[in-house]
Amino acid sequence: MDIYRLKQQGFSKSKIAKMLGISRPTVIKYLNMSAEKFEQEMLNQRQRKKKPDIYREEIITWLKQYPAMTAAQVYDWLEEKYRNLVFNEPTLRNYVRSIREEYNIPKEPGIRQYEAVEDPPPGKQMQVDFGEKKVINDEGNVITIYVMCFVLSHSRYKYCEWQGRPFNTTDIIGIHENAFEYFGGFPQEAVYDQDHLILVSENHGELIYTKEFASYLKKRKFSVYMCRKADPESKGRVEKVVGFVKDNFASHRVLHGIDRWNEDCLKWLKRRGNGKVHATTRKIPAEVFLEEKKYLQPVTEKLISKSRTLSITYQVRKDNTVPIQGNRYTVPRGTYKGPSTYVGVTKIGNKHLIIFDLETEKELAKFEIPYTKGNLVRNNNHLRDRSPKINSLMKRVAEKFSDSQKARAFFEEIHKEKPRYIRDQLTLIEASLETTDRIAIDKALDFCMSHRLNNAVDFRDAVKHYAIVTQEKNASTPPITGLTETASVKIGIKPRIRDISEYVKIMSENHGG
Repeated sequence: MDIYRLKQQGFSKSKIAKMLGISRPTVIKYLNMSAEKFEQEMLNQRQRKKKPDIYREEIITWLKQYPAMTAAQVYDWLEEKYRNLVFNEPTLRNYVRSIREEYNIPKEPGIRQYEAVEDPPPGKQMQVDFGEKKVINDEGNVITIYVMCFVLSHSRYKYCEWQGRPFNTTDIIGIHENAFEYFGGFPQEAVYDQDHLILVSENHGELIYTKEFASYLKKRKFSVYMCRKADPESKGRVEKVVGFVKDNFASHRVLHGIDRWNEDCLKWLKRRGNGKVHATTRKIPAEVFLEEKKYLQPVTEKLISKSRTLSITYQVRKDNTVPIQGNRYTVPRGTYKGPSTYVGVTKIGNKHLIIFDLETEKELAKFEIPYTKGNLVRNNNHLRDRSPKINSLMKRVAEKFSDSQKARAFFEEIHKEKPRYIRDQLTLIEASLETTDRIAIDKALDFCMSHRLNNAVDFRDAVKHYAIVTQEKNASTPPITGLTETASVKIGIKPRIRDISEYVKIMSENHGG
């Protein structure tokens, strides 16, 4: 009746199947079935015997005695007791489900037991975690931004910082320093998840940190508590902070640049995250922090300080361009190193911008900002690597010919006809020289110049042709070898001349015989 009712309301067969949690063929089957046939179908289903019925009472007993028992375990016990079963495991799974519904035997979930933990003393511990959030920027595009959150475990005082690309170890260290500056000090211990940017290996309790983070720990000298993989609850305080800042602050906001976003986030923390009564402690974190701050280890010097002010980080596309506020700006070839390639951008007033490498802070390009949108703003030096220069390349390749002047003249003709491809042409010619002898090269050059074949492909083919001709000619003429020592000895030997009387004597003996 539900199927017919939804069909009359105008829903499609696929939509009905989805709404009722059944398959589309089942919907079609019942729509094509008369009321009498449907009634007979239901009667047959009630009277139909099921293969596991022969073990029914035994299965019911097990489920009542062990409610958490799985269908897989029931199947295993039956198979162990009766050996060969005439039904498979999915059949039994459906059968067990129907018995649970019929006899109201819910499967008791395994509940992990926790106990309340006292808050650490002031200045003892902070917890650190990461998150990411999809937001809409001022161009209307959906982008992903990333957040790193800190919370002091005693006071629940928080610090969060966002950026427009995935974190690396340098970022993490820099944000630590910003957090310590915000707190006015740092605690004795930091609690982390097993992040690959911090930890290389747990090594059975002997933690092995990444090189950069290990060096940072030596300078800052706070201890680390690394959560076990199966124990995320150890940093439950900061996980709630990550969820809180993503849902309460970031949701439904428009990103107008990462700097402004971070400024707004700190204002929100002051107003909400740190300024309102905490649901668990029933205290205001900012007020408790005033006391905890006295127990933090002071920060006398900030280890990492970047003088450059970022507007935002931008992702580099495969074609080595960076989309910035409606225009595309080129960066040097090779800048793109995969989907996670980002660059930083600094604006100079409203007329210029500088694109720079985030790791080295090396300037990659400087552009004047167009007045209109949709432009490809190009630096011609980014088109391709211009070193070595064309003339130097021509000279180097020409020196590999017997007549370098003739080769240079050949190259100049190619350059006139194919100026955009001269580098590719010279590269192909140079590669052709490495596979054959000088005779074939010289003949190929003469042939191309005499027939005005100003093309590297024709030159390569000519080189191959003359190389084959030269090889065949050498193979048709057998090599002349000198006389060996044995042959020279044989030539100098003179035959012994016998006297005629010896032959007469031999003939007389034969005749007499």
